[in-house]
Amino acid sequence: MEQFLKTYSEAATATLGLFWMAFWAFALGYLISSMIQVFVTRERMKQSMGDAGGKSVALGTFFGFISSSCSFAALSTTRSLFTKGAGLVPSLAFLLASTNLVIELGIIIGVFLSWQFVVGEYLGGLLLILFMWSIVKLTLPKKFEEQAREHARKEEGHDDNKDVPGWKKLIRSKEGWGNVANRYVMEWKMVWKDVTIGFTVAGIIAAFVPQSFFQSLFVGSGSGDPAFWQVLVQTIVGPLAAFFTFIGSMGNIPLAAVLFGNGVAFAGIMAFIFSDLVVFPVLRIQAKYYGWKMAFYIMGVFLSVLVATALLMHYGFAAFDLLPDSSSAKNVTDREFFKIDYTLFLNALFVVVSLGFLGWALKKQGALNMSSEKTSEKILFWLSMMAYFWLAGGLICTLFI
Repeated sequence: MEQFLKTYSEAATATLGLFWMAFWAFALGYLISSMIQVFVTRERMKQSMGDAGGKSVALGTFFGFISSSCSFAALSTTRSLFTKGAGLVPSLAFLLASTNLVIELGIIIGVFLSWQFVVGEYLGGLLLILFMWSIVKLTLPKKFEEQAREHARKEEGHDDNKDVPGWKKLIRSKEGWGNVANRYVMEWKMVWKDVTIGFTVAGIIAAFVPQSFFQSLFVGSGSGDPAFWQVLVQTIVGPLAAFFTFIGSMGNIPLAAVLFGNGVAFAGIMAFIFSDLVVFPVLRIQAKYYGWKMAFYIMGVFLSVLVATALLMHYGFAAFDLLPDSSSAKNVTDREFFKIDYTLFLNALFVVVSLGFLGWALKKQGALNMSSEKTSEKILFWLSMMAYFWLAGGLICTLFI
């Protein structure tokens, strides 16, 4: 019993410590993202994206890069772009970019992993889009795309076009920065459940799950030079693990760090990180928007391109002897999280910024409305509440050990 309580305490401490390491990175990323989303609006995106030509795909990628990393918000925006006339390929390019190329995700990966994973995320994100473009162009009938668009238009049911002031006027106005504050709070509202569950799961796995489990699940993990078939299996297991955890891209990163510390290959980690769009809640939402046939088609395309990209990135880095060494990764439970360093001062700064924006957003009303009719969101809410009770219990154990 004493050993269990000690491990329980380590799990809770690891969860809080991982979030302590990441808070300033989340806040900085969401501040940048909120500013861009207010000053470069969705209406301007719609006006710029047409059919599936190179310019439209490039614009879809760029607009995704400067947009939110929340998968569910990205799905909604993608549908809106698609129903307003953007081609399927530029729309999917936007979706992939908005969940794999965003600024805040790169910052979080840099905090928890290494520069190779940051490069892999951004370069791999571009490869995902190029591979997706090629596959869709070769395999998707035009009639299939139009049927999906018609289904999405019926589902959307309204047109939200409106006049928007120019960005120069917005950036100089109190209203513009009030919208940034509101958007910043909304960003946290969209991801707090994913982040809570993701960090809690990462702490539990780091403390309770032995390395032998990862070696059995991710075949060849811990091996200095896994065979090709072992790397391939890991790139398939990564998406399967993500499918059953159904944690968003930001919540997945601390868990990816745990996997890396247990010897999972670079390809397996990248496949796991890339898999936030092949989880069940996303499949269900895509089916609601476009119908089940298109939803399974998109999922199949995404799964194919992420496996191919992860393998290509792995062996590309290996060719230049740049693969990160998992043996040098610290065990999460052995880290010293809370100390006086740059993390403390950055966290203090962004706590002040966050509280200021929260107060501003409350004046605008509606930013903290936590109600949701989606079953998946209600499930995540109660799982988050359970996570908080778990963490409180772990901290209580810390006081007596």
